[in-house]
Amino acid sequence: MYPNHNYVFYYNPYDQQPYFHSTPFQLEDFYQNLDQRQSFPMGPPPGPPGQGSQSGAPTAPPPSFVPAETQQVGAFAVDPGSIRGCLFRYTYLWLRNRQQFWFFPTFVGRTSVSGWRWNGFSWVFFGVSLRQIQSFTCV
Repeated sequence: MYPNHNYVFYYNPYDQQPYFHSTPFQLEDFYQNLDQRQSFPMGPPPGPPGQGSQSGAPTAPPPSFVPAETQQVGAFAVDPGSIRGCLFRYTYLWLRNRQQFWFFPTFVGRTSVSGWRWNGFSWVFFGVSLRQIQSFTCV
């Protein structure tokens, strides 16, 4: 706990009962402002208008081949506009930590991309920072 900081709710270390600290902070204000905050989606975001069923995981496995890597030399991060062209298409990603896998992007943000990653058996929802992507290619 930090000094001079008001906590709305914490557990008293000497008792098992929760303790509500009286502060000018109102819980109602917190919950009203919660919907206005922008955060990373916890699930797949809704697709663009007209895409409807495409915002879910692909129904088929990705291609069985590994495409040749196209090097993007000196790039600090992948530009969101460049990977936006791969939305709802099978995309092969090479990450800076040497991981590589098939990916089906459904959302591109300013600093991240999310969608469905193929784990070898099924599609799982996945998000990654654009800084972590070394290169990519769409098929």
